[in-house]
Amino acid sequence: MTGPLASLKVVEFTGLGPAPLAGQLLADLGATVIAIDRGSAPVDPTDINRRGKRSIALNLKSETGRSVARKLIAQSDVLIEGFRPGVMERLQLGPDTCPETLIYARMTGWGQVGPWSQKAGHDINYLAMTGALHAIGPEREPPTVPLNLIADFGGGTMFLLLGILSALIEKGISGKGQIVDAAMADGVPAMMGLIHGMLAKGSWTVERGANWLDGAAPFYRCYECADGKFISVGALEPQFYAELVDKAGLPIHDLSAQNDKTQWHKTSEDFAKVFITKTRDEWAAVFEESDACVTPILDFDEAPVHPQNAQRDVFFADRETTQASPAPRFSRTCPQKPAPPKAIGADTDDLLREMGYSNECISRMRQAGDIT
Repeated sequence: MTGPLASLKVVEFTGLGPAPLAGQLLADLGATVIAIDRGSAPVDPTDINRRGKRSIALNLKSETGRSVARKLIAQSDVLIEGFRPGVMERLQLGPDTCPETLIYARMTGWGQVGPWSQKAGHDINYLAMTGALHAIGPEREPPTVPLNLIADFGGGTMFLLLGILSALIEKGISGKGQIVDAAMADGVPAMMGLIHGMLAKGSWTVERGANWLDGAAPFYRCYECADGKFISVGALEPQFYAELVDKAGLPIHDLSAQNDKTQWHKTSEDFAKVFITKTRDEWAAVFEESDACVTPILDFDEAPVHPQNAQRDVFFADRETTQASPAPRFSRTCPQKPAPPKAIGADTDDLLREMGYSNECISRMRQAGDIT
């Protein structure tokens, strides 16, 4: 393995959403990630979150299966699990059964404690409970669902990784591991410092679709073009706004009124009338060499072939599955191209042999249903 995390060993209890992405991103950067699965299954080349990982299929309801899991854990630096609180303890694989040096990373929606800790939820629910969802979307309409990027992968995966890497740094000083309690409902508010600050200053209101960054400002929103496609405008700073007005030939005579909210609705209508006169790609050409912060809105097929993305190899295709290249980039410890997803359980026998189990023992375990 190559990459900055080539010395890191991770065991991941397979689940859904943020935890598998965390394991994938660690594997992308060189970590050895072993996924503990509940049962074997064929290769799914579209399961991008499994790329670069090894897989062992264990029956965690059997003592033998759990003993194999404990042996894997003992050989690892980090454990990742994304079950509801108490599941790992019921499997007798909770933190108390693990080495003191292990980073035990737990990913949940609501956290390990609290009256909702056992309650089911999804990205939309965690966003709803943090105030974030209320702020997204146009005025006088229901909030807009921003895919599942913000709570699942922003407040979830990224804060889980922040916790893991922080605990690893601290372990270098203390020599001890610890539990990382990452909750999506904690991570989303932590990303909202700018909004909370503007609320405190009175420069942001609780009304949806009435603020600087929520689509109300004519210089920070999307516009339809002549071909039915769209352009994004993000000219927040005065110098960028001036360039936007000049390049697009917008009907603005007083640039100093940029942040006058009383004019925003009328200005947005005026901008819309101008942007509808050209196609998306015509506008992209107008702003190609500009700092007006205007870019075409690309679809999933267009994004990989745009010259900026193509030159940096932002995307690559494996078995016709388009996916992101490892990020971020490094000057010395460059990760290798991720290995494609394997069949679930594909490494079971190899991993058991590496742990010292004989072929005869592996055969008996399979017959007993301890492995699959």
